[in-house]
Amino acid sequence: MTATASPPRITAAGLLARAARCHDPAVTADLVDLARAGDEEAFRQLLEPYRRELQVHCYRMLGSFTDAEDAMQEALLAAWQGMGGFEGRSSIRTWLYRIATTRCLNARRSSRRRQPAVVPPGARPPQPTRLGEVTWLEPYPDALLDGLPAADPGPEASYEAREAISLAFITAVQRVPPRQRAALILRDVLGFPASEAARILEVTEESLTSALKRARGNLRDKMPARPPPRPAGRAAEKDLAERLTEAYQAGDVAAIIALFSDDAWLTMPPFPLEYQGRELIGSFLARVAFRDGQTYQLIETRANSQLAFGAFLTEPRPGGEDANGLIVLALTDGQIAAMTRFPASVLPHFSLGRLRQEDSDRAAYTGDQQRSTEPCPIMRTATARSEHRLAAPMIQICAADRP
Repeated sequence: MTATASPPRITAAGLLARAARCHDPAVTADLVDLARAGDEEAFRQLLEPYRRELQVHCYRMLGSFTDAEDAMQEALLAAWQGMGGFEGRSSIRTWLYRIATTRCLNARRSSRRRQPAVVPPGARPPQPTRLGEVTWLEPYPDALLDGLPAADPGPEASYEAREAISLAFITAVQRVPPRQRAALILRDVLGFPASEAARILEVTEESLTSALKRARGNLRDKMPARPPPRPAGRAAEKDLAERLTEAYQAGDVAAIIALFSDDAWLTMPPFPLEYQGRELIGSFLARVAFRDGQTYQLIETRANSQLAFGAFLTEPRPGGEDANGLIVLALTDGQIAAMTRFPASVLPHFSLGRLRQEDSDRAAYTGDQQRSTEPCPIMRTATARSEHRLAAPMIQICAADRP
């Protein structure tokens, strides 16, 4: 009697090889079965197509790159722990968005944001035009946007991808109440059908429609009345970047102000000071940024699909603390319509060729430095961002994932 051979064991690696050759729905179903049974590699492969877009979703919800990373890690851990209960009533993507959105809503409810100092240390700025509300705003590196899936938002989306990641949009949507914000992002930015968006928020479609209507009204009230900034052409952007770099290196405030539109804004999270118009912006730059003859080297990068620069003091400081901050520009008709200045703490998220900050609390980069080869940080807790703690080996944000 001939013995019957045992069927080959289905593994995540084998399924991945099949997925590379074809788009087989059975591949996803088999991966789900393996992940339910505790296969970490299967879970990783289920997650991978959506991880980048989920992180951008968390960023839109929270307005902070750091908070988005924390919420994303918590969502991934919750997904792993809840994988056994996934019943397939919705797609994996919808299920992951429900978990991530819930974590973001919980993070916003539990957060106690510190009130920042009104005046930057060691400076006497002029009276601002107004005080900003969204002091927790942080920029998002374009290098991570490049890793998003090629698929366009759903057909019901109302915003283009570039507009929906701009600092103007992120700032405005932070002023919308959290659940309304979630409804608006899911429907108008991501284009989820009403039934799926309601499932993600665990509400009825009627409740979702009501929240969306209020969110749209709130967003209209919060967005600038003027037309949104239009991106400049490459030649105009290159010319402006060169002129701005030269002016910063020379400490020429007049040359910098000449690049602004008449009604431009200068903002500087986490400080709430906001200035409108060339005269006030020039006064601030002269009194604060370029006081005592300070000049800067600018290193070009991109954030939120906008032109950006890492700013470093030309004259080295004791301890190497010459990293000054990140400047993000919104351009209209070849002029600066808005300049947002962030502190040096955001610089490690960006590829700047070299990051000259040598403070032990900040990362240091050089032009020829390769990405870290140390073991990937597995899980960053929300309460101790500087520590990497082992929580679940299938949840990894490695050095290779960073710009």
